[in-house]
Amino acid sequence: MRKSSSTSAFRFENAPARRVGNTGKIAARRPLEGSSAMKNWCLSSAIAAVALAVALSLTSVPAAGQWSKTHPITAGCPSVAAGFHSCALAKAKTFNPSKTPDGQPDLQGIWEAPVAMGFQNIEDFPGDPSPGGFGPAITSIVDPPDGRVPYQPWARAQRDENVAHYIDPYAQCLPTSVPRQMANFRTREITQFPGYITIVNEAGGHIYRVVYTDGRPHVGPDIKLWMGDGRGHWEGNTLVIETTNLNGRAWFDSEGQFYSDAMRVVERLTMVDVNTIHYQATMDDPKVYTRPWTMVWPLERIKEKGYEQMEEACHEGDHDAAGFTLGGFKPYLGPRFPK
Repeated sequence: MRKSSSTSAFRFENAPARRVGNTGKIAARRPLEGSSAMKNWCLSSAIAAVALAVALSLTSVPAAGQWSKTHPITAGCPSVAAGFHSCALAKAKTFNPSKTPDGQPDLQGIWEAPVAMGFQNIEDFPGDPSPGGFGPAITSIVDPPDGRVPYQPWARAQRDENVAHYIDPYAQCLPTSVPRQMANFRTREITQFPGYITIVNEAGGHIYRVVYTDGRPHVGPDIKLWMGDGRGHWEGNTLVIETTNLNGRAWFDSEGQFYSDAMRVVERLTMVDVNTIHYQATMDDPKVYTRPWTMVWPLERIKEKGYEQMEEACHEGDHDAAGFTLGGFKPYLGPRFPK
């Protein structure tokens, strides 16, 4: 497990954690040997281990980047970003989605992002074979072609410093922001109304968005929000959302990829077939990057009859933040610009 353990699909709510050295992994704090607390801790650990094994056997959730091996095709296209992008957009041109009563493409439903896997790493990552390390990741970035965030030099160095010294804000149950909301573990529900759209997540720090589609302007530039201020419009069958007014305090992934309060995100959601959305996000932040850049991944409809979203009791069960602080890691408060 990594320092952003609260982002994982399974979490031991009663296991306080600490950072182990500089490896990025955490371990539970153990009570004193021979104490009654120690006996309870051992019993709880055993129960938790069995519960995790059962959960993994039931859900078969692969490590990040390994999903493409077990789930290589989505909507008849390669699941990984580079292959899915052009293939899915080509298929979308021949698909005629159903419409809402006001005549717009119907994106409503509960959607998961199994290929994104919660964004452990948005860039290529070979994997950490040590106990608790992340599995390999395949980049979600389609532009630039090298699959890397086009940081300014100081910002790339700061990303490395983030991993070494700072806590992923989501590990403190803070909102994952945009576009990570659309890649979080578990699901998000999209509901359309005349004049606005809501996106409500199961995970990600109790997050939701209201995206207005009635043409109203953005809020004033001095207002900064975790989820930003989204305004949507339709371009044919594609929902386009422009998000501004972000506070710059979240990460894209668990590996310190960051942005500032100047970032503007343009999302494009296009139905590929009745059960698949091509999701695309382009980020532009002249304070941090040398150029705009784009990520892509599929959203897949939850087809289980009667599926209901469950509350993520993140704040209520969080023990990680205190452990990280005791281990010398600092809360992330936003970019640290060169002087």
